This record gives sequence, structure tokens and C-alpha cells, in this order.
Amino acid sequence: MHLELITIVVADYDPAIDFFVTALGFELIEDSPAHTNDGRPKRWVVVRPPAATTGILLARADGPHQLPAIGNQVAGRVGFFLRVDDFAAEHQRMLSAGVQFVSQPRTEPYGQVAVFLDISGNRWDLLGPATP
Repeated sequence: MHLELITIVVADYDPAIDFFVTALGFELIEDSPAHTNDGRPKRWVVVRPPAATTGILLARADGPHQLPAIGNQVAGRVGFFLRVDDFAAEHQRMLSAGVQFVSQPRTEPYGQVAVFLDISGNRWDLLGPATP
């Protein structure tokens, strides 16, 4: 058993794909036409970090009831955690790609961490190895 996908509600597909692929370095796994449960067209868009098994379904907000979820997936808390092997290199690469960090890097018992925002405003932890 494994967690295959999680959903992030986004304003539009293409800017979200660009952010996750270009700024975060994820792979675009699938971008296929699909339909809502009531038959309207949508896209099935999945991205994931290289070599990961769990992906993110980028779901365009469908109507006014879903719009408030954009950037507020987990009520303003950090809800997503991106673990990397080389924290300093990934932090610098992401800064150069325009990723907005809302905290300076710091060291915690579980490793290096800095909080950043995705394209929608959701909070993520960039996590690196613990330093001796």
C-alpha cells in the first residue's frame, strides 16, 4: 500500500505546471483531457519529484465553492514537505527560479528547513538533512 496522489487546487493548469516543473524541478507525469463527474471538460495533470512514487494532482478550481481552497489547502499551515539531499543547492536554485521563501533557513533536530510558498500560496517546508 502507498499514497499515490494528493490534490492541490490551483487557479489554472499551465502556470501551476510551469511552477512545479520549472521552479521546483518536478516531472510532469501526465497531462490528459478528462471530464468532471457531470461531463464537463477538465485536465488530469500529475506532477511529482524525480524518483518519487507519490504525485500531486493539480486540480483547477471548479466553481466558486472551490475558489477559497486556492492557497488555503491546509488553513494556512505548512502542509507539504519537500525533502532534498542538498539543501543549500536546492534552496539557491529555487530562489533563482523565483520561489518565494517566507522564512530564512534554520536548523532543527530533524534537519535544515525553510518555508516557501507554491504558486497558489500554500506553505511548504523545504527540508534537508540534519547537520551534525
